[in-house]
Amino acid sequence: MSEETNMIHAEQEHPEETPVQETETLTEEMPAEEPLPEPAEETKTPETSQEPVKTRGYHPVLNALLCAFLGIGGGYTGGRIAVRSAQPETPAEEIQEQEPVQQTTVQNVVYTDSGELTISEIAAKSAESVVEITVVVQQTSYFYGSYTAEGAGSGVIISEDGYIVTNHHVIKNAQSITVRTTDGKEYPAELIGTDEKSDIAVIHIDANNLKPAEIGDSSLIKVGDTAVVIGNPLGTLGGTVTNGIISALDRQLTINNQALNLIQTNAAINNGNSGGGLFNGQGQLIGIVNAKDSGTTSSGAIIEGLGFAIPINEAMDIANQLIESGYVTDRATLGVSLQTLDYDYRGRKAGLYITDVIDGSGADNAGLQPYDRILKADGTEITQYSDLSYLLQKKQIGDTIELTIDRDGQEITCTVTLTAPFNGN
Repeated sequence: MSEETNMIHAEQEHPEETPVQETETLTEEMPAEEPLPEPAEETKTPETSQEPVKTRGYHPVLNALLCAFLGIGGGYTGGRIAVRSAQPETPAEEIQEQEPVQQTTVQNVVYTDSGELTISEIAAKSAESVVEITVVVQQTSYFYGSYTAEGAGSGVIISEDGYIVTNHHVIKNAQSITVRTTDGKEYPAELIGTDEKSDIAVIHIDANNLKPAEIGDSSLIKVGDTAVVIGNPLGTLGGTVTNGIISALDRQLTINNQALNLIQTNAAINNGNSGGGLFNGQGQLIGIVNAKDSGTTSSGAIIEGLGFAIPINEAMDIANQLIESGYVTDRATLGVSLQTLDYDYRGRKAGLYITDVIDGSGADNAGLQPYDRILKADGTEITQYSDLSYLLQKKQIGDTIELTIDRDGQEITCTVTLTAPFNGN
């Protein structure tokens, strides 16, 4: 059963005067940070809002808090931080330079013959593999000017020689990253690679003989199985253990305009748990925690016990590609940058627009152009980025997708051959 919900931070709101939503890029090669371009005779479209796209949900009104790290400064982490304070005019720390490290591919190793452990046994087995992460970014504020912002999250050790998996949103735009292990030691970390679409990132610390988590198989878990979360809630409570069950599988959710397929659990999750581990009854890592729902419905009902994690099979696949190449190499892309209009604006109808086409991409070869509005993909109506993203997730490089577009009031149908990302950019 597929459900879709919007995971939005309660402190972030869309400015009323800006109808244009956040730009999303269907390639890894062309970021779409700029607003939708206007023809020469038209007034320039207002700048793109940096808020997550509002999407359909299974609650009438659903405010969702990403289990992001505790942050200082408004707007940090793209609407994912729940608790903030400011430190104006504090110089940012620098990432310590390190010697190049040998790249390591971490394989999924599954142990299925061990029996169910107690919660205390799971904690004893796995807690040492979960670390605290602190990041520093440079922020600019109307009131404070330029200042540093600090945030915290969690991560899971996946190799003895210092590779750690966490969330993209935990380390997004970080100028420095510091890792603290359970023995109290702190290490400067190097960013190996990060992937916004899957919300997975890999960092590395110069350390040996670390205790990696035992990697499980997320395809084997069942609803009702034991679930244990270990992480750094509130950015100050590293090593916190909470438990519950696997509440649901294959939850298709839209978070910050990215379509994700997640594990649902009722184990307590708070801000700062992002990037931490979800473990099964054998103490095996089966997911990377990344989000929770929080708030009330339109009727006033309180939302509780809804936490989510990225299945470890997907997370490790992405992590290995990041370690080997620095980016995801096997994702099928159109080769365009996209931008959504919430409602009709200056003669343009609401919908999903192409803002840029990558030279040599499948979209370029199919004749797609900026200002084309995508109406359908493989016969499915498209009104926002996540509609298209769900379809593309099922595609492989070399597959085709049939697009129906509106160009200056005329409907055009074309077939696009999907390609690999261009240099991971």
